[in-house]
Amino acid sequence: MPDATELELIARELRGADDVGPDAVLGTLHFRGKASLQVAPAALTATLSHLRERGYRFLASVHGVDYHPEEPRLGVHYELLDMESVDRMTVKVRVSTQDPHVPSATPDWPTANHQEREVYDMFGVVFDGHPDLRRILMPEDYEGHPQRRDFPIGGEPVLFTFNEKQGR
Repeated sequence: MPDATELELIARELRGADDVGPDAVLGTLHFRGKASLQVAPAALTATLSHLRERGYRFLASVHGVDYHPEEPRLGVHYELLDMESVDRMTVKVRVSTQDPHVPSATPDWPTANHQEREVYDMFGVVFDGHPDLRRILMPEDYEGHPQRRDFPIGGEPVLFTFNEKQGR
């Protein structure tokens, strides 16, 4: 894992890169041995490309987070791995529910395809440029995003074969 000093050096390097820009890195956090960068949504693609060139070539996961009641409320976390030095890095992006758009990582990281679809389905984050952005876990006509913290709890009745005829 990059230590706190190396994380700040990476952030400075990103801010100085022509393709990323000085306003790209919004913050850094080194907590319990884990390094993370928070970046602006517009700088996500350039940041991921820059980190790939630094050796973080494996995108281990993409997952969504709901920071309710904080704003911007929705987050997307990208877990990167440098397999040679066994370093991990988390890149975090936050967007509001009014404009939940993030550029898709799928063109450069094909493994992000289904993971971005899951975040879209469960949290409602729209990945611009995704080749096939549609629901993956819920039915196409399902309304809402079940992993959001304000989603109503109580669920829907499940029809099993023993109660299918009664409709309950």
